[in-house]
Amino acid sequence: MNAPRVVVVGAGIAGLAAAHRLRALLGPEAAITLLEQRDRIGGVLRTVDLAGRPYDVGAEAFLARRPEVQALLAELGLVERLVHPTGAGASIRAAGRTVALPGGTVLGVPTSGARLAGLLSHAGLTAAAAEPARPLAWSPGGDAALGPLLRARFGDELTDRLVDPLLGGVYAGRVDVLGLRPTMPALAAALDAGATSLTAAADAVMPPLPSPNGESPPAAVPETETRRHENGDSPSRKRGSPAHFGEMRDSPVFGGLRGGYRVLLDALADAARADLRLGTTVRAIEPSAAGWLLVLGPTTEPEALEVDAVVLAVPAPAVARLLRPVAPAAADAAAGVELASSVVVALAFREEDVRAPTTSGALVAAGEPLSVKGVTHSSTKWAHLGGDGFVRLRASLGRFGEAAALQADDATLIAQVLADLDVLDGIHAAPVDVHVQRWGGGLPQYAPGHVGRVAALEGGLPDGIAVAGAALHGVGVPACVGTGRAAAERLARAVVSIG
Repeated sequence: MNAPRVVVVGAGIAGLAAAHRLRALLGPEAAITLLEQRDRIGGVLRTVDLAGRPYDVGAEAFLARRPEVQALLAELGLVERLVHPTGAGASIRAAGRTVALPGGTVLGVPTSGARLAGLLSHAGLTAAAAEPARPLAWSPGGDAALGPLLRARFGDELTDRLVDPLLGGVYAGRVDVLGLRPTMPALAAALDAGATSLTAAADAVMPPLPSPNGESPPAAVPETETRRHENGDSPSRKRGSPAHFGEMRDSPVFGGLRGGYRVLLDALADAARADLRLGTTVRAIEPSAAGWLLVLGPTTEPEALEVDAVVLAVPAPAVARLLRPVAPAAADAAAGVELASSVVVALAFREEDVRAPTTSGALVAAGEPLSVKGVTHSSTKWAHLGGDGFVRLRASLGRFGEAAALQADDATLIAQVLADLDVLDGIHAAPVDVHVQRWGGGLPQYAPGHVGRVAALEGGLPDGIAVAGAALHGVGVPACVGTGRAAAERLARAVVSIG
């Protein structure tokens, strides 16, 4: 039997996870080719050196209570690289004030014990408290645009001051154009199961812990990013069950990597032993007698690569373009996933020049007269990024529909961030190191109907082609790893069957 030939298009975390899993399943003789259009691996994960330490300027953490990343760390012998946040609390900037991030919410949707007094006005608190009594029309299995639903149920204050900045941190999106089911699947499942209000659904998702005297105190929400990547949980994990949340409370919520994500990316690439080709564009995919023919390189000097199977681990627009001639229905589904662009500005200051922030970071409501949408106080949040005489932090700018604002040059963006840091953190010193990282089209937008759109995409794929990445079942790193491994397993079965 001939050795299997599989190509993975895209060397982001999903593509690397797919190549690594393919090697494990198909063995050392398989010909695995990894094609990447950029000049580096990692996709929207990138580690740079900031004031002498590795520093992530893409995703900087992963949900540690999902198994995918920790399983990879164990397989690759990297468990000792795992770190967890210090536990410093987060804050939020709204209505001209910076306050502690409220507890007792699920991505901003309040439980009956939510603590919103520091964030909302009396009128906003009254509107939120009245939500459980409002009649709710919900069709099990349905979906809704979050913004209109939340405004009708809780009013504008809660929506704009809390839920929108939280989701803006996850998707660089707007609450009014994101869907409930793809962004908050546990809440949708609770509504499907009969919850009579969004507050009741949040209570079902996050049941309170009993206190020592037997009473049930309000449920506590983790810090700013606790819920960021839970949208990637699969239904089989029973995310709304008491057992699941009991497990969550007994272990750290987030994980990171000492040395940054490049430690994991490089280890995956090495272990996959794939033929890695950077700077390579895939122009077309065509059926062939043996499986699939990929057309690579410039139009003036095209190259043909024939393989048994293909993993597409690229953004949704590229998936749509490549699938259009061979799977038009799947291509249509992929084309429906829009993208948002963002910028991360990482800065380092001398400790002698600034007072280190005491919180892990701050989210910023969209109505504030600031350019940034959030700031992570990295040296406070992560012990391994402090203690060397420097204060490191990063600011994020850009939301869906704001691409023009991100076209400013680096100097302008840095000046905007420094002005905002003066307001948010009282920092007005000159940084000793800065890195500006632009992410053009880096984050897919999970609009209403996204779950059905993804089902149509995956269901419309021809034999021998699989898709992986953030456009599918979650934007977090564990979810992306999961899609890469699932794509590899699907194709490995097909390749072995063919052979």
